[in-house]
Amino acid sequence: MFSQAALFGDRVHTKSRFIAFLRAINVGGHTVKMDYLRQLFEALGFSSVETFIASGNVLFEMPSTDAKSLEKKIENQLREALGYDVATFIRTDTELSDIANYEPFHQSDLVAAAALNIAFLADALDDEAKRKLMALRTEIDDFRVHEREIYWLCRTKQSESTFSNAVLEKTLGRRSTLRGVNTVKKVAAKYSASER
Repeated sequence: MFSQAALFGDRVHTKSRFIAFLRAINVGGHTVKMDYLRQLFEALGFSSVETFIASGNVLFEMPSTDAKSLEKKIENQLREALGYDVATFIRTDTELSDIANYEPFHQSDLVAAAALNIAFLADALDDEAKRKLMALRTEIDDFRVHEREIYWLCRTKQSESTFSNAVLEKTLGRRSTLRGVNTVKKVAAKYSASER
């Protein structure tokens, strides 16, 4: 009888690649050095840990494919080390590529817009939550929902908009974290380049 390892070789031990989007990192007085953040991830047994800009984006590898379990593990580690809650939203490299390539708005809308941001959620929105979100639409702000992400199109300076991540969280009753679409595309491209 052959073992899995004998039949499939190294594929049994292949590590999955993830990106963790962290909420409340280097905002609101919560300052964390990226070297320290990387060390906290490495202490959890993650490999190839790398931070990307200082807004709380951490790339890492791990044999586990249970993202929810990894999120809880990271949140517990950061709470203990930093002294406050850091909501964590994990996506695989494949999911991240899909998010970066998804086009929720027409090109003409994007050309006229000031910004396009992506809100990461722990779970997909149900119909009631979607209705609450769409009630926030204005001449300035528009939204699209896809999978576990919300795409926010802002047609003017964000400082002139009444929408924010705080408003989103209050409306939906759940935590989220925002990233500019360019940041998401750069992280996805970084993973893509490492495959070449």
